[in-house]
Amino acid sequence: MSHVSEQPIDRITIPFLHRWKQDGRRIVMTTAYDAVAARIADPAVDIILVGDSVGNVCLGFENTLPVSVAMMNHHLEAVVRSKPRALLVADMPFLSFHVSVGETIRNAGGFLQRGAAAVKLEGGGKRIDMVRALVDCEIPVMGHLGLMPQSVNVMGGFKVQGRKADEALRLLDDAHRLQEAGCFALVLEGIPAELAARATDSLTIPTIGIGAGPYCSGQVLVFHDVLGLTEGHRPKFVRAYAEGFQQLHDALSRWAADVRCGAFPGPQESYRLPEGIGEAIANWMPSNSI
Repeated sequence: MSHVSEQPIDRITIPFLHRWKQDGRRIVMTTAYDAVAARIADPAVDIILVGDSVGNVCLGFENTLPVSVAMMNHHLEAVVRSKPRALLVADMPFLSFHVSVGETIRNAGGFLQRGAAAVKLEGGGKRIDMVRALVDCEIPVMGHLGLMPQSVNVMGGFKVQGRKADEALRLLDDAHRLQEAGCFALVLEGIPAELAARATDSLTIPTIGIGAGPYCSGQVLVFHDVLGLTEGHRPKFVRAYAEGFQQLHDALSRWAADVRCGAFPGPQESYRLPEGIGEAIANWMPSNSI
């Protein structure tokens, strides 16, 4: 009997995910957009996604549509420098895989050249040719179905998908078409739990749910949502495990108050001159200017 899965894992790879799907081991995925977040997330998670959600989470956009390949490259490179153990996946942003097969391959290949292990792209039947082309170039692809943020204008907002029979059946068909095209895993976002369970049971590749109930092969949440680093409304599917925004605001406010009252910096945060130098500068006088 093999004990490979019991050995320490230096780097998580796609075959591990497939084995875990078969063994029923849940897969954990979160986002990271810089080296600090990546170091916090790794090795607690199995997959780190450098998501185009950086647009609305970190860059102040209303949605992910303004995010460019150049922006993604910038954040991906920062995460790569942390040398994570987790599988590193880069999101294909809007228009980076829509125009032509050649441009899609160049954009995705650029992510791998910068250190990503795989790419993720949104869409079902319309994206099959792009998925096949990437897989043919040895570029691993994670699919994404259900609520697709890049299609927010078509969907009329961030709404649960797959509640109608025709939508649910189309999603199941698309999931299998993506699997047949070579996707190694599939994100299911914003769909009823029963539909996600049916998709998961019928696929051989892992499913990663977000707002898709508890029956997927794994779960993903945005790093900032898990740590409570965002203000305002939280989606129904988010569970914050800290109130990071308020905690960090309170800490910064305490520091600001210490600065204003003279309590910071204190002796422990200050440097001292070596003995004998203090007298020299105490006796110093400015030279006469000409």
